[in-house]
Amino acid sequence: MTSTHAYAAHGATTPLGPFSFNRRSPGPNDVLIGIRYCGVCHSDLHMVKNEWGQTIYPIVPGHEIVGEILEVGSSVRAFKPGDLAGVGCMVDSCRTCPECKDGQEQYCEKGMILTYNSPDRHTGGITYGGYATHIVVDQAFALRVPLNLDLAGTAPLLCAGITTYSPLRHWGVGKGSRVGVVGLGGLGHMALKLAHAFGAHTTLFTTSAGKAEDARRLGADAVVVSKNAEEMKPYANSLDFILDTAGASHNLDLYLQLLKRDGTLCLVGLPEHGHPSPNIGTLIHKRRRLAGSLIGGIRETQEMLDFCAAHNIVSDIELIPIQKINEAYERMLKSDVRYRFVIDLGTLR
Repeated sequence: MTSTHAYAAHGATTPLGPFSFNRRSPGPNDVLIGIRYCGVCHSDLHMVKNEWGQTIYPIVPGHEIVGEILEVGSSVRAFKPGDLAGVGCMVDSCRTCPECKDGQEQYCEKGMILTYNSPDRHTGGITYGGYATHIVVDQAFALRVPLNLDLAGTAPLLCAGITTYSPLRHWGVGKGSRVGVVGLGGLGHMALKLAHAFGAHTTLFTTSAGKAEDARRLGADAVVVSKNAEEMKPYANSLDFILDTAGASHNLDLYLQLLKRDGTLCLVGLPEHGHPSPNIGTLIHKRRRLAGSLIGGIRETQEMLDFCAAHNIVSDIELIPIQKINEAYERMLKSDVRYRFVIDLGTLR
């Protein structure tokens, strides 16, 4: 077993604080990773505060993990000690259902095993995440981190990166595509970078005019203030695909009407109270699609990391010591981060 230091929450209203536990000893197919950095996802905040009603305490959040392989099991061939590796949102699945066999473990029919707050099939307890010094994971759910990428900036790719990459890839975004991105936060800024790298003409839709300059730096060809009807009007029936990253409830018809015939509006944000139902006529009259997307499977996540390495794409981050995680959560509630907090786990050792 590996003695592990971490930060955990023991209740919905208590701050995160120091917590120690033992990681399991690596089995034949496992790798032990010394965690260097872990991104802070808004879902961490939801889970810590039990806003989805499923949290089991104590909870150690964190599913945007990068670090160094410290030890490998006897059957491990994909990694060796000293390699850089990452762990994203899941650490296991049934591996036998059609979804898993198709490389879509995130849609496992029996339910993927999340990196934290899921039943741990190895220990019988609950999985603990990346706000910690170490993690043990099956090699099949570990990812190779390209050497040319900044490690801290790579961490959010394991969630924010793949959450936006997967739908862009699935719906065939590429050169000549006209793409809209709704929202400029942790997900939205990655969507701009990736859509731009895919060669699409990309428009950011935002409620804040002050984000225009930064959006263009990140890859937007145009910026539209969605509250301004005159700015929105020229985009009617013009877009092939819209990736809606906004985490707050809003009117979907505002964006559905911007799609061409056969265009798709894909939701990746998860508002606490959902969205108002769209006008069915808006969908029918142009054969438009309203869709959703989760993360990606392990194979696609590795593809995303390699794509980012080829295009030198990482997340824009603010690096913090673990001791400032509660302050970071408060700032997240105020949208006071550009665009992702990443924890330096070296401050915990």
